[in-house]
Amino acid sequence: MQAFFHRALLGAALALALAGAQAQTLRWASQGDAQTMDPHSQNESLTNQINGQVYEALIDRDRQLNLSPRLALSWQQTGPQAWRVKLRPNVKFHDGTPFTADDVVFSLQRAKEPTSQLSVYAIALGTAVAVDPLTVDFRLDRVNPIFLQHLSTVQIMSRAWSEKHKVTRPLDFKNKEESFASFNANGTGPYMLVQRQPGIKTTYKRNPNWWGKFEGNVQEIVYTPIANDATRLAALVSGEIDFVLDPAPRDVPRLRNTSGVKIVEGPENRVVFLGMDQARDKLLYGKVPGDKNPFKDRRVRLALYQAIDIETIRSKLMNGQSAPTGGNTPSPIGAYGDAQVESRFPFDLAAARALMAQAGYPDGFEITLDCPNNRYINDEEICIALATMWSQLKVKVRVNAMPRATFFPKLEKLDTSLFMYGWGGAITDAELAMTPLMRIRGERGVGLYNYGNVRNEKFDALAAQSSVEPDAKKREELVKAALREWREQVHTIPLHRQVIPWAMRANVQAVHRADNWLEVAWVSIR
Repeated sequence: MQAFFHRALLGAALALALAGAQAQTLRWASQGDAQTMDPHSQNESLTNQINGQVYEALIDRDRQLNLSPRLALSWQQTGPQAWRVKLRPNVKFHDGTPFTADDVVFSLQRAKEPTSQLSVYAIALGTAVAVDPLTVDFRLDRVNPIFLQHLSTVQIMSRAWSEKHKVTRPLDFKNKEESFASFNANGTGPYMLVQRQPGIKTTYKRNPNWWGKFEGNVQEIVYTPIANDATRLAALVSGEIDFVLDPAPRDVPRLRNTSGVKIVEGPENRVVFLGMDQARDKLLYGKVPGDKNPFKDRRVRLALYQAIDIETIRSKLMNGQSAPTGGNTPSPIGAYGDAQVESRFPFDLAAARALMAQAGYPDGFEITLDCPNNRYINDEEICIALATMWSQLKVKVRVNAMPRATFFPKLEKLDTSLFMYGWGGAITDAELAMTPLMRIRGERGVGLYNYGNVRNEKFDALAAQSSVEPDAKKREELVKAALREWREQVHTIPLHRQVIPWAMRANVQAVHRADNWLEVAWVSIR
């Protein structure tokens, strides 16, 4: 009898162990939260990747950021301005409705709406036409050299679900609109939204009917935003959470020597920079002699640039976890590795002071620097360091740090005079930055993120040409010429490209991608 009970206990223990192995929960955190569950409203990387566990695009990225099939099985260019995409059969949304070409047509149109921050990408895809339930033709009104990369940016929604819940257009986030899509989701992806509690916790469960193959064993996701660096670190070390997307650089050396924790790191395809209002005659948030806008003067913009000791920021503030750059694209690949485009103007306080005097500001001016405090690595700390550096030019800076949920809508309204911003993602091509971020604000999403309202006709013409140039060599020359013009006029002040360390428990296996995207379907917990 005793042997029987012993075997029974062993069997029960084994069953529990197997159940545990098959029912793993990934508890992960970062300093901020997704802005909304609406996949077309906000184009922000954390929001995109959290929604990307539920929603899928037609084309995805592999571990090296190469394009790979997702909801599209294959694609073919049928003409200079035409593509045909074959869809994956037998795919269902989480509510059980089948995925068809009609959902692709609907999603593309939805993403083009003015309330969508993805409109510039969706518009570049042209008009989608359903040929049959599993075939979509894309008819472009102009050549698009990076059509397939744009195709990877629009996540697909169910038309029937959207119509049922009256969410056929993206919510207007900047004006604080909420809708059914704010807190609910219905995609085709590997995980299903269970509960959304903004700023507190968001939970998911594995989709048992997903068409794809799970390479990991995560059954449940619990995402918790933890704003404080020390609190986030303590939760990881104690085992309360399993994964931290953004450990503070100063904590990384200690984490490397912490039992039960490991660091996985790599460069991120993102550039962090400063933008300035270059359109208004008088700044919204500044006190300037003569009530002028000093940022209209290139000498002032260059002076601020040359007063930044970027090496001190890299070594002291970022603990070496950054790559200073003079480039304005997320990746140097976007500038074709052009040394002139990538080079920084030198740190030179004497030259900066002389420029300020020449521009008529020998005694500086007062300005407010808008800065997020939970978006980029050490974002608020960098802004504070910049304020100290610019004080050497007698520029008095008030750092206005705020959460991302407040910061991004403020910028969308152009309610800023000077701001920190970052730009990146999976696409390395310069088009990702030039059209939405740098071109003159206009229709079709052009210049949508040009929050400094910069108007450079020469740059704009070169960038516009590059967007539709099919010849690769001619396009390269157009891109480099445009980026040289932008750099020379100092329309923005680049700081660095982030090096992204991920911190996790030792039993977690995750794939670190250069777009800082955690694909939970690849995660295993031993």
